[in-house]
Amino acid sequence: MPVSTVFENLESGASVEEIMEWFGVTREQIVAVLDFAARSLDAPPPASHSPVSADAHSL
Repeated sequence: MPVSTVFENLESGASVEEIMEWFGVTREQIVAVLDFAARSLDAPPPASHSPVSADAHSL
């Protein structure tokens, strides 16, 4: 089941209990998805390490 399904159903007003019943998932699985999403929002964006070519320095 795509994790987006959990979010879409919660946004539509479904309860955790309903999602558990409809999709055969456990409360722990739903909580894990929500915890992961919350941690992802708090994570700093990955640093971009683009190599600089030698030509870029000869301006």
